[in-house]
Amino acid sequence: MGTALALASTSALVSTPAHAQFGGIVYDPSNYAQNVLTAARTLEQINNQIRMLQNQATSLINEAKNLQSLPLTIVQPLQDQIRQTQQLLNEAQRIAYDVRTIEGAFDQHYKNVPLGASQRAMVEGAEARWQNSVVAFEDALKVQAGTVANIEGSREALGSLVSASQSATGALQAAQAGNQLLALQARQLADLTATIAATGRAQALDAAERAAAKAQAREQLRRFLAIRPRYLPGGSD
Repeated sequence: MGTALALASTSALVSTPAHAQFGGIVYDPSNYAQNVLTAARTLEQINNQIRMLQNQATSLINEAKNLQSLPLTIVQPLQDQIRQTQQLLNEAQRIAYDVRTIEGAFDQHYKNVPLGASQRAMVEGAEARWQNSVVAFEDALKVQAGTVANIEGSREALGSLVSASQSATGALQAAQAGNQLLALQARQLADLTATIAATGRAQALDAAERAAAKAQAREQLRRFLAIRPRYLPGGSD
């Protein structure tokens, strides 16, 4: 009888499955390991998705910075300064910066000096030409003064733009700062061009006045010699 019970117990142990029951709960080690592996893989996928979302958020933030406009602009002050320089040029006295006006003035007062005119007319013509030279130099000085006045504004604008460029948070801000620096250089070139033009105008009128004066002086000398009593050698009776 005891031998039969022992055999039955051994047979029960041999036939026990890989899983075990604990209080009605079946525990399967292989299934548990598979579940743990699946959970780990799922967690890894979730972490990858989180990192992807973080990278996308960072990319969007950088794109937003690159598209952010520069808070500083000096375009309007530059345009105002250019208009002021242009206004000084437009205020040119007597002979303006106009091709037809210049051609007419030179034909009348410089190229074709009326040498057959009266002495009074010659004096008046010379006076008019001298006045043209004087006011041209005055205009040149005004333009030069305006250019010098713009230097301080250029210095302030340059400092602000360089500071803005160095602290730019994105590509657009850096590009806009660079474009405004180019605009500042363009305005400085405009001032330089205006100064050269005004100075050249004054010098050209002065040179033309001297050339016309030489031609008129020769005619006046000829007239003076013509009306002066001719000197006859020999003593008087």
